[in-house]
Amino acid sequence: MSGTNKAVSRLAAQVTHSKLDRRQFVKLGAAGLGLAMAPGFAFAQAKPEIRVGLQLYTLRDMMAVSVPAVLKLVSAVGYKELEFAGYFNHSTKEIRKIIDGEGLSAPSAHIPLDTFRNDGINKVIDTAMEVGHKYVVIPYLTEEQRGTTIDVYKKLAEQCNVWGEACNKHGLKLAYHNHDFEFHVTDGVEPYDVLLNEVDADKMAMEMDLFWMSKAGKDPLAYFAKYPGRFKLWHVKDKDAEGQFADVGTGTIDFARIFAASAQAGVEHRFVERDQTQDKLKTIQQGYKAVSALLGA
Repeated sequence: MSGTNKAVSRLAAQVTHSKLDRRQFVKLGAAGLGLAMAPGFAFAQAKPEIRVGLQLYTLRDMMAVSVPAVLKLVSAVGYKELEFAGYFNHSTKEIRKIIDGEGLSAPSAHIPLDTFRNDGINKVIDTAMEVGHKYVVIPYLTEEQRGTTIDVYKKLAEQCNVWGEACNKHGLKLAYHNHDFEFHVTDGVEPYDVLLNEVDADKMAMEMDLFWMSKAGKDPLAYFAKYPGRFKLWHVKDKDAEGQFADVGTGTIDFARIFAASAQAGVEHRFVERDQTQDKLKTIQQGYKAVSALLGA
């Protein structure tokens, strides 16, 4: 590893383990992340036509320290697109300025279900438009939100039709991100099927998490064939032989097979993600490298 890469790796490791306060991180970030522009820096550069995305939940501990420094790092690795999972006490105006300053775009954001229900769809729409998102994604249902009957998902489907219609009027798109619990048969039905069948296709896209599909024993291609064009967003996340998280391209999921069906899926944005990782810098570097190769960069 070159000296420049070692310096940035040390910086990322310090932030990962919360050894720096905000002031220290910003100070080190100005010096350490500037190395990304130095001769010999080993991060790959994306071709203009290839836009690899990153779900920032992967770097949530680092984001809590300094959003500007993290996005500078992400840009240096080569990523061009972001999916947010919180703004970490920054205003929408500040977030938009940071994104634009790094030459990034943020086509998507995860918005908790409670925000839709408590703040209202108009607030969700206003926030998304201020940042420049194109998709607002329901990311997760808590155990309480899942309930114990299929009627919970039927009610959610009704709400999603309303929210999706409102989003459409403003040039936005509602989406839903799966885990594996949506495939647990409830009252004789898989909840995922309720969301696919009872929410109009033009009112809600699906963000397919490839790790959780594999964890649930489901074949993405079967869903692409049955619901073509519905899966506008993907989480590209790998699974090791023990069924745990792995860096993209190092696990057991056959991404080449899935990526070959991109047109049928209708995918527009692919976000690298790993929920838990000990080496965040290595994870995002490997993810960028693997997805770039799959996209023919």
